[in-house]
Amino acid sequence: MAPPSASTPRGRRPFLTAAALAAAFLAAALSGVESVDLDLQNNCKETVWPGIQNTDGGRILTGTRLNPGEVYILGLPPNWSGRIWGRQGCSFDSSGRGRCTTGDCDGVLYCNGRAPIPPVTLAEIRLNFGSRSVDFYNVSVVNGYNIGVLVEPQGGRGTCGCAGCVSDMNKACPRELAILGGPGGRVVACRSACMVFGKPEYCCTGKFGSPETCRPTAYSRLFKSACPTAYTYAYDDSTNWHTCSTAGAYVVTFCPYDR
Repeated sequence: MAPPSASTPRGRRPFLTAAALAAAFLAAALSGVESVDLDLQNNCKETVWPGIQNTDGGRILTGTRLNPGEVYILGLPPNWSGRIWGRQGCSFDSSGRGRCTTGDCDGVLYCNGRAPIPPVTLAEIRLNFGSRSVDFYNVSVVNGYNIGVLVEPQGGRGTCGCAGCVSDMNKACPRELAILGGPGGRVVACRSACMVFGKPEYCCTGKFGSPETCRPTAYSRLFKSACPTAYTYAYDDSTNWHTCSTAGAYVVTFCPYDR
């Protein structure tokens, strides 16, 4: 059966404790529901507007506002795949038009398949991928960083490790990569070296376009220190796709380091 064209919103609620999350996932499993929950949790000290770009042709309307401490739960269909990111500094009118300081998707509240404008931290999830029906997921800062993101599967079999960031890269961002925009000239995002300099050794292009020739740089190592289980450049062999089988949910936490 083909997956539905949109996710099922489960609502927005205050931040859930680990025990409450576990109870919710157990209830879903016992109910026989085939969908997998995607729990978007805002642990930041400011509002986040989650963005989602489907990579499987489906359509997901994600334009909810997540205040600090809130969680928004979506029911994902089987075989869903897509990218998730956090937008900050957003303002939208009644028609859903506006802009975000970081993570903007063409100035609209509902991204509807539109990609975010870098620099942006991207989480990617592929459900029941391949012949073994295994879930794949990762976090990437290859296109820069705007907000810390952590992906954690709930339940499931296999390694099922966490992927993402453990500290705030904006606080350690080199001046030449920084984008300012917060109060008092605060750093709101950190660009990749490829984005700023465009050199083949940073972009893994030309004679540097292979795993053997494109090696870590001082800049990619800085990103790795903040996000040790995330991709930091195109051929980051130290980080691979994380895998998990039959997970009941995936919790995506924005600003996990502020817990």
